[in-house]
Order: sequence, then structure tokens, then C-alpha cells
Amino acid sequence: MRKLLVALAVLALGLALGQVRTLDQIKRSGEIRIGTEGAFPPFNYFDEKNQLTGFEIDLGNAIAEKLGLKPRWIAQSFDTLLIQLNQGRFDFVIASHGITEERAKAVDFTNPHYCTGGIIVAKKGGPKTAKDLQGKVVGVQVGTTYMEAAQKIPGVKEVRTYQKDPDALQDLLAGRLDAWITDRFVAKEAIKERKLEGTLQLGELVFQEKVAMAVAKGNRTVLEALNKALSDLMKDGTYAKISQKWFGEDVRCR
Repeated sequence: MRKLLVALAVLALGLALGQVRTLDQIKRSGEIRIGTEGAFPPFNYFDEKNQLTGFEIDLGNAIAEKLGLKPRWIAQSFDTLLIQLNQGRFDFVIASHGITEERAKAVDFTNPHYCTGGIIVAKKGGPKTAKDLQGKVVGVQVGTTYMEAAQKIPGVKEVRTYQKDPDALQDLLAGRLDAWITDRFVAKEAIKERKLEGTLQLGELVFQEKVAMAVAKGNRTVLEALNKALSDLMKDGTYAKISQKWFGEDVRCR
């Protein structure tokens, strides 16, 4: 009986480990599964034709092409992506995850694919600096580094969390928030797309961060392949072309 239990435990462990695919397993399938959120323009979002698009979608497709694989995109809520990654739902995730010590305990990060920062967004005449947020209600997306940053700002009256950034923006416009903290590129894109230049203002960066793709903890073969593909894209000009398309500038970390 004891031997049987041990054998069953080993089998269960093997099945669990088999959920996360190595590079060889992925290449044999011919398809790489990529997790993203699909609600974070201009990085990853669904367009008017309900097609995934954005900087990270273009970059992910280019990486898959470098690896000689067909990309299969799977969109899920941001706060569940890294959990599902370790369950084998995706082979890697590209969804604007800032590199943090806490996240790095759960997953392995590639080299950064862009650098950015969390910025304060408010109505004209509203708060612009972290000091201005004393006694204010601030909106952020749940599970993000923006949420962590907002919670550390002294004197903030309340930090309200939202499943998606557009929901926080809507509450800001409706007057239910004093400020919204999000990625600086996301804020610029939202203001431009919604023609809110006369309504909203951008304040200071509350922090800067490096953003990277994530793979399941210990999945070295996939991590190394992604790093090489990203490096090759940066060297051959593909990365710069994609970056210029979406931002009019090269957003790689310097």
C-alpha cells in the first residue's frame, strides 16, 4: 500500500509538472499559447472588430514568428494571469506586468520589453503630485503595481480598485474619483482616443518600472527562448518599428 501511494504521488507530480510545457513540447505542437488581458490599450486590447491588437500583441506575434511557432492568444482577467500561467494555461504571458520582488517569487520574468511608469491623471485643476493626493480618492486597476503605489502614498483618503482601467477612467470622468493612477502610455492613449485633452491633465510619475513577459517558475527553456527572440527583434529593427507604430518613440529600457 505504501509503495502504491508513493507511485500515485509520483504520478500526480508528473501530471502537475506536465501542465507547464517545455520549449521542446511547444515546438512539437507547432503552437505557442500566449496569455494577455485584452483591456489595456495601447498595449493589448480588442478593437472594434473584436480582434486583439496593440503593442504587446504585435510584439508577441513577432516573437512567435522568430520561434517558428503559431501564436494562440488567450485573454483573461489581469489578476488571474500569473496564477493560470503556473497552471499551464499559457506558455508565457505578455500583459504589461511590472517586475516586482513579490511577483518574481511566483514566476520568472524575461528581460524587460519596455520601460514606463505610473502617472497621476485628474480633471483639469485636479491633483498633479503625490502630495496633492492627500485626502483624495484614487482609482487603480486591481492587482497592479499602480495599486501598490497608490496604497503607499501618505494621506490618500481611499484607494478604489477596478477590474479594468476603463472603469476607473469612467468614474474619474463622472466625478467619483479625484485621480486615477495608471501607465503613462495608457493615460496618453485614453486622452487622445477619447478626445479628452481639454478635460483631463497628466501629473507626475509616482514611480518608474520595467515591464516584462512572464513564464512559469523554473521554465528555463521557454525563458531563454523568449529572451533570445526579444534580443533578435531589438537588433534587427523589428522592435523599433513596432514601438514607433504605437508610440512614435522607442520604448525599450535604456
